[in-house]
Amino acid sequence: MRIYQLRVYTLSTTDALERYLGIHYLRHLMSFPKFGIGLHGLWTDSSEVPKLYALVSFPADADPADITAEYLASPELRSDMEGFDTTAISEVTATQLTPAPGSPLL
Repeated sequence: MRIYQLRVYTLSTTDALERYLGIHYLRHLMSFPKFGIGLHGLWTDSSEVPKLYALVSFPADADPADITAEYLASPELRSDMEGFDTTAISEVTATQLTPAPGSPLL
């Protein structure tokens, strides 16, 4: 079974969120597979703080921290983020998820 993470990206403004989601995060869809990263969904909420929620996964035998570090240092990420002010992302949290009994992911 793959390893799942919920990532939450907090952005400085709603405009930054829309730009990140509409252009730059979609570019990740092309680069993620090279690193074994799967994307299973993207969400926003109605809070006053602009946030993007992403459900991602990694191969079962992988270390998500190692893959993330490799991706963050890659030319693919630099290309994905070209034209975006990365200081607009004020925080990123990653929570590893464990399937509960009865989950279809077991």
